[in-house]
Amino acid sequence: MTETEKMLAGKLYDPSDPELARLRGAAHRLSKQYNDTTEDQEEARADILRRLLPNLGEGTYLQGPIQFDYGVYTTIGVNSYANFNFTVLDCCPVTIGDNVFFGPNCALMTPMHPLLPSERNMRRRENGQLYDLEYAKPITIEDDCWIAANVVVCGGVTIGRGSVIGAGSVVTRDIPAGSLAAGNPCRVIRPITGADSVELKRELF
Repeated sequence: MTETEKMLAGKLYDPSDPELARLRGAAHRLSKQYNDTTEDQEEARADILRRLLPNLGEGTYLQGPIQFDYGVYTTIGVNSYANFNFTVLDCCPVTIGDNVFFGPNCALMTPMHPLLPSERNMRRRENGQLYDLEYAKPITIEDDCWIAANVVVCGGVTIGRGSVIGAGSVVTRDIPAGSLAAGNPCRVIRPITGADSVELKRELF
């Protein structure tokens, strides 16, 4: 297996591999270019996103700034939205459904690192070059989810359709569909039901 194949399969891999370094460099440059544009530069932004995120659904809007590790390993459905400071480390596939909304400062983090320092620390090749070994786990956020501000989603997590994740949560385990969940670590608080309709909140009208 190539280092790219190992990475995407969730196996230990060497991130200093030249092909991975090339892909990361391209994504980092495109992220920077996007962040240097303004909201009224719609054509320029669309062109950058076509190159950074080839699997981006129609009607999806990224406020910026954004930061992607690879971009090509992220899929985002239609009519989704991410507010300021959206970070995606897509060392394993990141799959975001339709109509998924992210508040400011959200981060999707697929990378994993060994817990033992002897396995996590930098190593040295015979030529003196330093490297380390990492692995990653995929993230899936299904359709119609709301991810509030300052949420971190860790590798290996699936958030089920229609769930809401409260602000400041760190999601370390799967969240079932239709759940209100929050906390660090994030836990299900209760199901979301028809009783949560804004139509029942008279103070809003």
